[in-house]
Amino acid sequence: MTTSKPTLIRLSSFALASSLLLLAGCSPAPTPAPAPPTPKTESSASPVSITPGANEAPEKHPWTTDQILTCTVSQCWQLANKTEDTFFDIVQDLAAISAKNRDLTLPDSEDAGRQAGEIIKQKTKADHEQLLFAVVDDAVRKVGKPAPAKQP
Repeated sequence: MTTSKPTLIRLSSFALASSLLLLAGCSPAPTPAPAPPTPKTESSASPVSITPGANEAPEKHPWTTDQILTCTVSQCWQLANKTEDTFFDIVQDLAAISAKNRDLTLPDSEDAGRQAGEIIKQKTKADHEQLLFAVVDDAVRKVGKPAPAKQP
């Protein structure tokens, strides 16, 4: 059985297109511009918490909820411009989504934040190609507490 030249070209084009889609990652969006580094000072250190603070202003990010829900650990790292602070913002957004969906509250304590952080760090290091949301959801289930019953 021989394969014609046009068929080989089509297969090569398909393989190239598939590779590019795979490399492009999760939901398509413009590549965010690198954020300028912000100097850290010891006096600005705050307790570790997986939940965004109530006094924090909503942050504007170049990603959408759909993107971060479908990105792997590696893709979210790229989306965060390979910066820990921005990656942590993605983790916080995912934790809030998970807690809401599971009707849990996230303790606003340093200990709970550290525990969740360790779970996330271990699992993300083990497999960079798993969905980050799955990792964060697992941590939320372990540190989250049942939400208080709503009064009718």
